[in-house]
Amino acid sequence: MSTKHFNGLKTTLLFTSMWVLVLGIGAVVGGGKYIWAFGLLSLAMTAFGYWNSDKMAIRAMAARPVTEVEQPAMYRIVRELSQSANQPMPRLYVSPTEAPNAFATGRSPRHAAVCCTEGILSLLSERELRGVLGHELMHVYNRDILTSSIAAAFAGMITMIAQMMYFFGAFTGGSRRGGNPFVMLAMLILAPIAATLIQLAISRTREYDADEDGSRLTRDPESLAGALRKLEAGTAARPLQPTTQLQNVSHMMIANPFRSVGIARMFSTHPPIEDRIARLETMAESYRTAR
Repeated sequence: MSTKHFNGLKTTLLFTSMWVLVLGIGAVVGGGKYIWAFGLLSLAMTAFGYWNSDKMAIRAMAARPVTEVEQPAMYRIVRELSQSANQPMPRLYVSPTEAPNAFATGRSPRHAAVCCTEGILSLLSERELRGVLGHELMHVYNRDILTSSIAAAFAGMITMIAQMMYFFGAFTGGSRRGGNPFVMLAMLILAPIAATLIQLAISRTREYDADEDGSRLTRDPESLAGALRKLEAGTAARPLQPTTQLQNVSHMMIANPFRSVGIARMFSTHPPIEDRIARLETMAESYRTAR
């Protein structure tokens, strides 16, 4: 099918790039003697973020659990899609914000939560909401929460190593230890930037994957494409303020919740919505051709 973009392979290659970056830094800092300490710390950070991802995201959005009486359409759609995927029903939440968005989180399908804002529930038709919820469920089924937690831990570890180089004088005393101070200085500046760009690339790749897999689950790529068109205008009209809490969970949302213009688009956790819509339209056309 022409919509195949090898997103899993791209994610693997991006993680490989992070490992290469970590090993490269390890070769510069202390001859690699301390890389295992940083590796253990990053593992602990990954485990904490992964285990508590649902609580952190729900708290950041001030979301509350809702009953089927309160949100019958949301329950009906999620129950149908969960059964189609042969997966357990996640917990459902609503966030009291007019900014239109949605996210899914949780360490496994049995511990998953799906949250919609009041803004997205009032903005989308039921068909479009189904496309969005299919996308969010696939983030859970594809274990994207684990993927993003590992990527964040890698980026944090690389940044931490660079900071340790500064605070412990690794580059100022590098010549006495046989290191190249210019290489260390370059690492201090460039390594965190490279780690962040790779982390963002992984996030964007997982968004493309959730678009494709979610559309296969709903069998309706056009519904998600229509939802993304509305979300592009809706998030631009009602952007969220980029607090620390929200920045930590923004990558989970279906659309970038912050105002993104100019160079900020380069550092966005989400691919351009126009590109996502184009891929979904190609996917929809291939479905029509196959019938």
